[in-house]
Amino acid sequence: MRTHTLIDSPVGELTAIAQDGALVGLYFEGHLRRPPAETFGERTDQGFAPLRGQLGEYFAGERREFDLPLAAEGNDFQHRVWELLVAIPYGETRSYGDLARLLGDRSLAQAVGAANALNPLSVIVPCHRVLAADGSLRGYAGGLDRKRFLLELEEPAERRRGRLF
Repeated sequence: MRTHTLIDSPVGELTAIAQDGALVGLYFEGHLRRPPAETFGERTDQGFAPLRGQLGEYFAGERREFDLPLAAEGNDFQHRVWELLVAIPYGETRSYGDLARLLGDRSLAQAVGAANALNPLSVIVPCHRVLAADGSLRGYAGGLDRKRFLLELEEPAERRRGRLF
């Protein structure tokens, strides 16, 4: 059975969707690839306490990884890309090409970007940690302002201290 809840966060309201106790979606308000609301299931706060707690810790700078049951829906290639996203350490970034190389074929960079764009578990599966080859911010279903916010949240203190502005 699918259920959903709304969670306030520093990046706006998040819609969390669970099915049979596992998180299947976490979407920003205005998310580019957000599924239709009629697919979310009944609205309830029941069963979402661990997610709320871990998101609260993450946004407070106290959590670097999430420990939740996940059941993202996607094809085999998308799941391989999403597994690589989870492996990117907190405070670090990779390029689409870096991930394509890890998959064994540098020419897969655009396919990696497409799979990244379809990630249904924003923040939890950290697609915001993927940048263009030149280090610039490109494409984020939640918007580039949110991507920038999340990257700055995760930026190591020593790097922040080294910036002039």
